[in-house]
Amino acid sequence: MKTSIATVSISGDLREKLGAIAAAGFDGVEIFENDFLAFDGTPAEVGRMVRDHGLEITLFQPFRDFEGLPEPQRSRAFERAERKFDVMQELGTDLMLICSNVSPLALGGIDRAAADLRQLGENAGRRGIRVGYEALAWGRHVSDHRDAWEVVRRADHPNIGLILDSFHTLARGIDVETIRTIPGDRIFIVQLADAPRIDMDLLYLSRHFRNMPGEGDLPITDFMRAVAATGYDGPLSLEIFNDQFRGGSPRSIAVDGRRSLVNLMDQVRRAEPALAIEVAEMPDRSAVSGVEFVEFAANEHEAQELATLLSAMGFSLAARHKHRDVTVWRQGTHRGINIVINTGHDGFAHSSYVVHGTNAYALGLKVVDAAETVARARALGAETFAEPRGSGELVIPAIRGVGGGVIYFIDDALATVWDVEFDPATPAGLSDAGLSVIDHIAQTMNYEEMLTWLLFYTSIFKTRKSRMFDVVDPEGLVRSQVVEGEHGGLRITLNGAESRKTLAGHFIAESFGSSIQHIAFACADIFATAAKLKHLGFQALEISPNYYDDVEARLGLDPQLTDRLRAESILYDRDEAGEYFQLYSQTYGEGFFFEIVERRNGYKGYGAANAAFRIAAQRRSIRPKGMPRS
Repeated sequence: MKTSIATVSISGDLREKLGAIAAAGFDGVEIFENDFLAFDGTPAEVGRMVRDHGLEITLFQPFRDFEGLPEPQRSRAFERAERKFDVMQELGTDLMLICSNVSPLALGGIDRAAADLRQLGENAGRRGIRVGYEALAWGRHVSDHRDAWEVVRRADHPNIGLILDSFHTLARGIDVETIRTIPGDRIFIVQLADAPRIDMDLLYLSRHFRNMPGEGDLPITDFMRAVAATGYDGPLSLEIFNDQFRGGSPRSIAVDGRRSLVNLMDQVRRAEPALAIEVAEMPDRSAVSGVEFVEFAANEHEAQELATLLSAMGFSLAARHKHRDVTVWRQGTHRGINIVINTGHDGFAHSSYVVHGTNAYALGLKVVDAAETVARARALGAETFAEPRGSGELVIPAIRGVGGGVIYFIDDALATVWDVEFDPATPAGLSDAGLSVIDHIAQTMNYEEMLTWLLFYTSIFKTRKSRMFDVVDPEGLVRSQVVEGEHGGLRITLNGAESRKTLAGHFIAESFGSSIQHIAFACADIFATAAKLKHLGFQALEISPNYYDDVEARLGLDPQLTDRLRAESILYDRDEAGEYFQLYSQTYGEGFFFEIVERRNGYKGYGAANAAFRIAAQRRSIRPKGMPRS
């Protein structure tokens, strides 16, 4: 499988784009005409620059408004094509894209369009050039790949072929099964783009909101399964028009693009095992059965502050590392939750503390096979992580997360790490507030990075993504989306901050990009847990009394339940399946906090309706003394 990407998909000048594309591991590049025209070198110089990066030019595009024109526009279109052929020969590429005509002057008729393409094929053939015809979803007369194929079929010329673009097919809801009947050798190139499902003009959606396969809502895998069934074996190329990508890091977007293609074709190979699909072998996506541990980096003083907060939540010091300045905190004698505090003065944890202050810099995820999980992540372009290990210490496979943190993988063989590397502590008294497992973890990032995080998790792990929704902060919107695995083993809420004035944006800015902003613990009885926490000195986040009056009226709660919720500062939500209870800690540091939840009868959500009230309460709790109320 050869991978390609259009220069329009990423930011920067042409030199920067080519450098990022080559570094990400692509085989080829589509030269978008505007990028070429803005470059201050000759076509031959551009061609050499592409080849010097180890790339080939898979396509020169786009050539607009060609077929079906009346005279004199028709003759002028053929003259324009000859000029483009001149440029292509200097560039060193043999394939040009013609998109279906959108001009109001264009005349309809399949035969008329086919005749024009046949003549163009004759002209192109004399120069060793091929022309691909693509149906734009908003084309004046041809807006469907089935019609575009009929034009190509009737043109009946070896230098005229079809170009398929997933966006133009899927955004219009065209049946992808119709692709299977097209001969693979008549498809000259396949362009791929995903997009969110938004009720919007298709041209505007295409120009501003396309994204990488797997980042949107279109059935890209179904599209590619149909393409693979034709026997097509040419390049797969990304053509992404996205306002965020145009302002993002060229390297990061290029890496996302390559990851999306490799992941897509791995899914197609698994769905169509009978087809000979050329894609690198890799392990399947890993199922995550739970979070084995969360590790904090801190100095000695701030570690004590964190320990005090953990103690008030029913955690006790359970173990100390035999050789390192690392401790483990648990609920009594249970190992369902392992909170690790690392106060070492060397290694990555210390570096993370120096940059971010006290932060949750590492996760340990429970998987079936740790080595296979890392192998898949590596095949998808993730960076592996390793530090020197001492005598008797286990080597735990790990990768770097998108935000710079570390993700460790723990399988059954590595679950012995707590007994091998740690000595039991002897706390004065074991406490237990009834917290059982980590329910979910919330990671905060700049909104522009959310798609990168989403693709990272969904391509490596067996997860599904929820629809994005808005969380209202008094200082702006925060976009939130959930990634979750089967049976709740892994739940991560991704929160994209658009303004640093929001609580999420403040956390990113003041912690210099630290990503894990809160950790939610599950319990079986929220009211029993709240009583134990109060006894331990836990200070819950105080919720406005107005909230309880509203939730009682809105959801028809029994007044006695409302009184219990109000007394313990517990938030409430429910869905068609069950109920959800939330209790929050005060904020720690620059906006980190803990949450305690109870899910009843299969509740699936995360209390999104309560987020605005939680944020308002947090803002009140951290308001400097003397600061007026808004």
